[in-house]
Amino acid sequence: MAPELQTPRLLLRPPRREDFDAWAALMGHVETAHFIGGVQPRAVAWRGFMTVAGAWHLDGYGMFSVIEKATGRWIGRVGPWAPEGWPGTEIGWAISRDWWGRGYATEAAIATIDWAFTTLGWSEIIHAIAPDNMASQAVARKLGSRNRGPGRLPPPADVTVDIWAQSRTAWDARRAASGAPA
Repeated sequence: MAPELQTPRLLLRPPRREDFDAWAALMGHVETAHFIGGVQPRAVAWRGFMTVAGAWHLDGYGMFSVIEKATGRWIGRVGPWAPEGWPGTEIGWAISRDWWGRGYATEAAIATIDWAFTTLGWSEIIHAIAPDNMASQAVARKLGSRNRGPGRLPPPADVTVDIWAQSRTAWDARRAASGAPA
């Protein structure tokens, strides 16, 4: 059975076919797509969408669709990602432009980090972030991750990123200190 994660404001679940139009809009928007491969035509966005859906089928995890509970709208994708050649076990995020600045990336990332450590048994998480992506760096800091320095994404991206990371031990200690369940 596919997992569904709940936060106070969000439902996170594997992508469904009906999510594609909003996914394609995210990937077709200059600002939202800038740091995640650039603007993509619908046909290219479809292949990325199907890659994530296929990861769920073959690996049992992938990016979650993020649904705003109040509206039922698809607002982005957040979650575990570790394709062949990736620089580590990543929790990544991309939120549609209309929902920026509401804390949704952080809220969804916390839920998926908890899930990745507990359910997937990961011992570390990374965030592959472009060096000039200040907004994602701010999210990584809120999550307690630290910049380890440069890393490289595999082809076809073949770009240098900063690797932000933290161990499960550090995550659990931080969650315990905040009084949040680990």
